[in-house]
Amino acid sequence: MRVLIAGGGTGGHLFPAVALAEAFRAEEPAGKILFVGTDNDLEISTLSKRGFDHVSIAAEGLKGRGIRRQIRSLAKLPKAFWQAVRTICRFNPDMIIGVGGYSSGPVVLAARLMGKKAVIHEQNLLPGLTNRILGRFADRIFISFPDNLAMFKSYKTVVTGNPVRGEVLLAKETERKVKGFTVLVVGGSQGAHAINRAMAEALDYLEEPARTIFVHQTGSKDAGWVARAYERRGIRATVKPFFEDMANAYGLADLVICRAGATTVAELTALGKPAIFIPYPFAANNHQELNARYVADSGGGEVVLERDLNGELLAGRINNYASNPKALQDMSCRASALGRPEAADLIVDECRRLFTAEKCLNCLK
Repeated sequence: MRVLIAGGGTGGHLFPAVALAEAFRAEEPAGKILFVGTDNDLEISTLSKRGFDHVSIAAEGLKGRGIRRQIRSLAKLPKAFWQAVRTICRFNPDMIIGVGGYSSGPVVLAARLMGKKAVIHEQNLLPGLTNRILGRFADRIFISFPDNLAMFKSYKTVVTGNPVRGEVLLAKETERKVKGFTVLVVGGSQGAHAINRAMAEALDYLEEPARTIFVHQTGSKDAGWVARAYERRGIRATVKPFFEDMANAYGLADLVICRAGATTVAELTALGKPAIFIPYPFAANNHQELNARYVADSGGGEVVLERDLNGELLAGRINNYASNPKALQDMSCRASALGRPEAADLIVDECRRLFTAEKCLNCLK
């Protein structure tokens, strides 16, 4: 089976796509997989390390940009579309999967106009503009949250959850090698300055700093001064701009402080990790807060809005969970109940059913 996966650009779109590609490769090692995305450094390096082929097209986003950049993005759409057509002609995929991101739209539209099977996956609770449009043309729509089932045509919509990379799922098997209450702080692949600043301020309010350990992903800009903040107070911490081995980082964590991108939410619920979500306030359609509240409403985490965030408040939440293991365990169980670690396999199975049905139909013609 030849599979073309379109999307990426950010970790939130890229990592579920990688999880899907790995699931396809595990089931059919001889199959061919091609990613079509952008020239984003994270995208290129991540796919290269995993041995996946990648081509980029000239696609850019529209939402949340100034009028000049929107005009420039619109002007690139015809070129992106014809690049998508050429790529599909050359690769000749059996299945096209749109996972969101700038390149997903041109590729999926080109696929449908060329008579190719195409499906999409929506990671967030509130679908983005691209997927709301593509949902009209897709053969299947895979969604992560049952709550957005009504936003697409029910007869072709399947609730699968959001695919999580196999190496992240291994965090369940990670052996704890440290003693103490461990807090993982992660603001996404680029870090989050507001979370970094609040965490540094919170260090002065910790009730038991000697038994608290931090694993902190800062992003490249804040790594130096955040590391020094821990050092000055003599608090044990591993501070890095980016963690390649997220399975180990998750495995160590008793509590996670993080943004609420769909990939982060999927990983935490699949692993049953209790979390304090601090949604990115400028996310399109406020989707991060919606993602976070879905988990919090079930008792699997709690939400602190960035406008309310400060060091004293954050330390208070850490102190509360450090001294209340029962509440932490209850949150963990409720988060786990929402997890869909099998999401990638479900999508692969459904894509194979579509492919097989198409082959049978062609045989009858």
